[in-house]
Amino acid sequence: MKNIVTRGISGSIYVVIIAAAILISPYTYLLLFAAVTGACLWEFYGLLEKKGEAVIDKPMATFGGVYLFVSGFLWFSEDLPLKYIVLWFIIMLYLFIRELYTKDERAVRTIAYTFFAQIYIALPFMFLSRLGFPRDTTGLVTYDPTLIMAFFFLIWASDTGAYLVGSAFGKHRLFERISPKKSWEGFFGGLIMAMGFAIGIYYLFPSELNLLQWIGFALTTVIFGTFGDLVESMIKRSLAIKDSGNIIPGHGGMLDRFDSSILAAPAIVIYYLFMF
Repeated sequence: MKNIVTRGISGSIYVVIIAAAILISPYTYLLLFAAVTGACLWEFYGLLEKKGEAVIDKPMATFGGVYLFVSGFLWFSEDLPLKYIVLWFIIMLYLFIRELYTKDERAVRTIAYTFFAQIYIALPFMFLSRLGFPRDTTGLVTYDPTLIMAFFFLIWASDTGAYLVGSAFGKHRLFERISPKKSWEGFFGGLIMAMGFAIGIYYLFPSELNLLQWIGFALTTVIFGTFGDLVESMIKRSLAIKDSGNIIPGHGGMLDRFDSSILAAPAIVIYYLFMF
């Protein structure tokens, strides 16, 4: 009971902070998600070092991921030319060359893990910001938080529906080898709740997408959000850990909280760019 209350309180605070940052201005969104990107990278690299998998230059690698997110955001908002994103490769080249001087037999593994985290964490957060900068009929790019906010509401609706239905009726395992507690009943419960939210969003914002497009938006978010959850579970299982951290009471670490978003973000951006 105490854990449920703790999860509820910390989860509510988390939702308020995320929603406020997205809705207030593009700069509050930028600041918060730059911090989230950095925290997720720092946490992931720390887990690898703790388990003896690699010896990573955490400050520089984390800075590189944050730089990728920030420069991508500023490119999407048309405040920064594309050429400045390329400077991220300079940081990555440094991390490559650094391994020449470490005399560590795990050099290849360290480089692989360093780049994996950039692709797995920083790149999806960067691409998610693309949803916030649609181009209007005149060709002007302005910040519109509707799709980003809808994305997170659908993630939360899916997680909530999956938890409630799975706890009450879950019998058939979704992917027992990776996540023994997840069930097909929970998955469809989350999908139905997300679909309900998508229909509600359509009636609130009919000018953004039509009903079928919102349903497709929800379907893409839920499917790839579920895969994102499973991939993070696979990573934790391979590292023999239960939670990625303990920064959020009752929820674990930053990666535990954003795992669904990490794979769903690039999928939903691809859906948005190619379907409309």
